[in-house]
Order: sequence, then C-alpha cells, then structure tokens
Amino acid sequence: MNSKETQKEKKAWREVRYSEKFANAFRGLYVLSKTTRHLFIHIIAALLVVVFGFYFKVSLYEWLALIFAIGFVFVTEALNTAVEIDIDLTSPEYHPYARDTKDVAAAAVLLSVFTAVIIGLIIFLPKLF
Repeated sequence: MNSKETQKEKKAWREVRYSEKFANAFRGLYVLSKTTRHLFIHIIAALLVVVFGFYFKVSLYEWLALIFAIGFVFVTEALNTAVEIDIDLTSPEYHPYARDTKDVAAAAVLLSVFTAVIIGLIIFLPKLF
C-alpha cells in the first residue's frame, strides 16, 4: 500500500457520511450479536421483564426505570465486547493488565445486571405480595 492510499484510508475513517455511520452502527450490533455469548440471556430476561410489566400493569415511571435498566445492561455488554475486541487486537499475548482490563469491563456488566435486578425487585416484589 502506498502513502497516498494510506492517507486516503485514514481520511475515510474520519469523514464518514451519516448514512454510513448508521450502517456501521448496525454492523456493530451484528458483531455484538455474533461475539457476545450472554446476549441471548439478556434478551430473554428483557422480554420477561416486558411481559411482567404488562401483566402487572406497571406505571409510566416504572416502565421508564425498567427500560433504562434494560438499556443499561445492553449498553454495558456492548462496551464490554468492544473492550474485549480491542484488548484481543492490541494484546494478543497474555498480559496481566490485559486480563485486568477485560475483568473490569466484565465487572461493569455485572454491576449493571445487579442494578437492573434491584430495580426489578423494587418494582415487582410489591406487586407479587
């Protein structure tokens, strides 16, 4: 690859049309779905929460809390996946800092799940009893 092609490629990374940005974001969702083992579990849990929300006729504010909790888990899972992909690229050999980085990113997902579970318990437990 010559210098002119390299400069053109670097410029292409920075100057992306809005339509391409959306296409790239949807490609990112595809990559997330293919590389995240636990995504299916999160989707099933989110669907159960939505079903319970309709069954128990939760209020508007409860829906807002549930939607934010579900979104929080999906966003942290996406960020965790991005960190793992980056670490695999930048540190292909084992390194304790690479392991720590991946573990901390996974801990962010765990914390978001704990938060979502607490929100779910606050909303659904009073409706169950």
